[in-house]
Amino acid sequence: MARKKAADAVLKRSEELDALDAVLPFGRRDQLAALLTDDDVATLKHLASEGMGDNTLRALASDLGYLEAWCQLATGTPLPWPAPESLLLKFVAHHLWDPVKRAADASHGMPSEVEAGLRSKRLLRADGPHAPETVRRRLTSWSILNRWRGLTGAFDGPSLKSALRLAVRASARPRQRKSRQAVTGDILAKLLDACAGERPVDLRDRALLLTAFASGGRRRSEVAALRVEDITDEDPVLADPSIPGSPPLPCLAIRLGRTKTTTSDDDEHVLLIGRPVVALRQWLEAADVKAGPVFRRIDQWGNIDRRALTPQSVNLILKGRCKQAGLDPTLFSAHGLRSGYLTEAANRGIPLPEAMQQSLHKSVTQAASYYNNAERKNGRAARLIV
Repeated sequence: MARKKAADAVLKRSEELDALDAVLPFGRRDQLAALLTDDDVATLKHLASEGMGDNTLRALASDLGYLEAWCQLATGTPLPWPAPESLLLKFVAHHLWDPVKRAADASHGMPSEVEAGLRSKRLLRADGPHAPETVRRRLTSWSILNRWRGLTGAFDGPSLKSALRLAVRASARPRQRKSRQAVTGDILAKLLDACAGERPVDLRDRALLLTAFASGGRRRSEVAALRVEDITDEDPVLADPSIPGSPPLPCLAIRLGRTKTTTSDDDEHVLLIGRPVVALRQWLEAADVKAGPVFRRIDQWGNIDRRALTPQSVNLILKGRCKQAGLDPTLFSAHGLRSGYLTEAANRGIPLPEAMQQSLHKSVTQAASYYNNAERKNGRAARLIV
């Protein structure tokens, strides 16, 4: 009887999560329904109704599912609200630990039964301590969900900050770039050669790569979410504005709406000029796409779907073209288009503020890191002895 009641509760939550089907992938919905509580589902539905961005909501749902599973395994109880300081410290201790000390003391770090439970639920795959960025993100998600429930926790307490700082130092895990290698101009040229044909999939991938790169290195979620209604024809512009008689180039404006660092009210837009515009128009005309998603799924027979690509599909397309171009796909991800745009801008001597107008980076520090790397490689300081 109790088992049937629990199964019914899971089914009910699964049905309620159908309301979030645009945010939560279908396969993930059933898993989350088993991990989350009724209050968790109610919170997510409330956040969706408040207009929270899809990517943010998706990340919150994923982190919440992980936190619920971890807490149940680590304490035998559901995640408490608000979160007590002792539980936050336990979370840090379980996820950021010293590999050297763990080798000598099996009780250091995450207990083996908790680790096994998370692996059985396919929530834990990597070996070793978590990436500090992942731990910080999940703590941030935990804090956000506390606030949305009208509660306060010990997230800003000195003990948690101190424990997090010391644990990050002890875990000794180097920061991993989202893409180990940037997709700079030379790499992009190889990828474009790999999709130089005239099949629908070639036209789409060529337009996708050129649009994503030239529009400032758009995130894969922004590429997947691009719609025809977001694109506006602009008057042609000169190839070289300093030369009045230089050839005119086609120009488009792309409205991005809500992104990772903006809201839909910001009405941010970027420009697309020249060759990327030609490629994008060729794809839209060949696919007869006049409204809705710009980049769509194509089956093995070349049939174009009405549904948009997923962000993950954008990543897989780039990796697939890397393989065809003779590059190692493990070195690249879709984020390489974003880092590659700024790296290429730095290599060509484009001022950082001008590049940021196109990339829409909010953090000068983050954007400048790509410039610093390029300048160090091209500078004299590392060439004192060659």
